[in-house]
Amino acid sequence: MKRYLLFTFCLFTTTLFAQQQPSTSGNTNKDYKKLVQQLKKGEVYLIDVRTPEEYNEGNLEYSQNIDYKGGNFKNNLNKLDKKKPVYVYCRSGNRSGKSLDSLKVLGFSKYYNIGGFENLKSDGMPVKKQ
Repeated sequence: MKRYLLFTFCLFTTTLFAQQQPSTSGNTNKDYKKLVQQLKKGEVYLIDVRTPEEYNEGNLEYSQNIDYKGGNFKNNLNKLDKKKPVYVYCRSGNRSGKSLDSLKVLGFSKYYNIGGFENLKSDGMPVKKQ
């Protein structure tokens, strides 16, 4: 019985974790175009959690910068509409992955780590011209 409960718990948490962190591998330009359309309509957020210096060196179009290392990170996230999906990226995917914990604690229901800036840029996500 204990094995069954442990197996069920592991299966549930794995499934839940996979839903909150979809992989960016296999995404096509079509997926990005759909995301850009949602961003233009204000239906979703695209958050860059890198430092302002990193952000100013280049960022994805329609993104906004909320510095993960900044002192007001959670306060700035808390200003967003919790009903809208949040797509988060950073340089490599590490800080954006850690950001999901904050989004969960703050009560957001849909949040996704879409990875690192360099990979997203090379995959065809539109980059804001500096």
